[in-house]
Amino acid sequence: MTPQQAIEALHALPGGGKPTLDRMRALMEALGNPERSLKCIQIAGTNGKGTLAVMTACILTRAGYKTGLTISPYVTDFRERFQIDGRMIPPETLADLTERVLDAADAVQAAGGPAPVQFEVVTAVAFLWFAQEKCDLVVLETGLGGRYDATNVVPNTLVSAITRIGMDHMALLGNTIAEIANEKAGIIKEGCTVVCYPDQPPEAMGPILSAAAEKHVTIVTPEPEDLVRRKGRPLENRIDYGGYEVALNFPGRHQGNHAAMAVEIALTLWREYGYDISDEAILEGLRVASLPARIEVLRRHPLLLLDGCHNPDGASGLAQTLADAGYADNLVAVIGMVADKDCDGFLEKLEPCFAKVFTTAPATPRALSAEDMYQKARFHFDAEVGGTVAEAIRKAVDYADDNTLAGVVVCGSLYLAAEARPLLLEEAKN
Repeated sequence: MTPQQAIEALHALPGGGKPTLDRMRALMEALGNPERSLKCIQIAGTNGKGTLAVMTACILTRAGYKTGLTISPYVTDFRERFQIDGRMIPPETLADLTERVLDAADAVQAAGGPAPVQFEVVTAVAFLWFAQEKCDLVVLETGLGGRYDATNVVPNTLVSAITRIGMDHMALLGNTIAEIANEKAGIIKEGCTVVCYPDQPPEAMGPILSAAAEKHVTIVTPEPEDLVRRKGRPLENRIDYGGYEVALNFPGRHQGNHAAMAVEIALTLWREYGYDISDEAILEGLRVASLPARIEVLRRHPLLLLDGCHNPDGASGLAQTLADAGYADNLVAVIGMVADKDCDGFLEKLEPCFAKVFTTAPATPRALSAEDMYQKARFHFDAEVGGTVAEAIRKAVDYADDNTLAGVVVCGSLYLAAEARPLLLEEAKN
């Protein structure tokens, strides 16, 4: 099996299934339970999981620990989903381990067991690689929910971190913040410490507190008054959290909260489990952490900005960041979304931001067409059908130039971000 064949085989697997850990447990058993050797930091939540995971992993690597990392989804390269110390899995290793996991899945089914779905197989590849490479610590971003997420089969969770809970994936997780929080809190296990987002919706805290009490674990929440935003140029995020002063590569007030969580995770590992994590490692890890399409500034003048936000909470974070940077109502947007998202709620949050919107469709069968996206966007903006992603970006850049606007923002989906990013990087050279 070649690396490309491995990726194609993984993409060909079914994407959904009944919420259960039975499939993943059967697959792990067939592989010799590699997950049992891993010591993990699990991260669940609606928004910010990937950012927090990367920040945490960078701190642990800078502290000298061999650190595995899973993130989902990827933006530019499928191998982004599997990393050790910031390096993606080698293509040949991905091919070899994928073949091994698929053979194990076939053996499970031949014995009358359940067939795993795509995310479970991908997660199994990660567990095998991390165990094979003898990682000291592993940072796991959940794919969806928490309780029945494939990552939740790990028995040795040192820290369970829960980012902000919002309305997303309601068909699978529930129709209220409390119901969704209850599923996310399923990663809380006896013996761990919980690190919680400092600005959690009140209705999310009940299920989190209940889960922590049931498992007899402590909750650590960064104190808002300990987080100070320092002055910087527009879209620069300089923070001071309890004396840890650093410029982040992630713009936005909410990213300061994620940085505070990463600090608390590191301090918990030092305080509760004896890991040697210096203040210098914490600062350097926060300084170098980066991730594509998280309010990513690709050019400052005129602005080219890419964000993978795809739900109302994410849109609110982007809107706040643009307002703080002084970009209110003088930008052009390219927006494309998938059909199962709260498009109207998303667009409403961004109403103050854009003088003009061009609609497009990300490259996924779940996408809204550019025309259908326009039918929703026209109630919130001066909107126009942009066509393909490339056409919409070209129209947006030209419109911003012709009308002396501050620049272009592309947002609405990580699928869109994956297609738009190379186009925006090329545009940024001009």
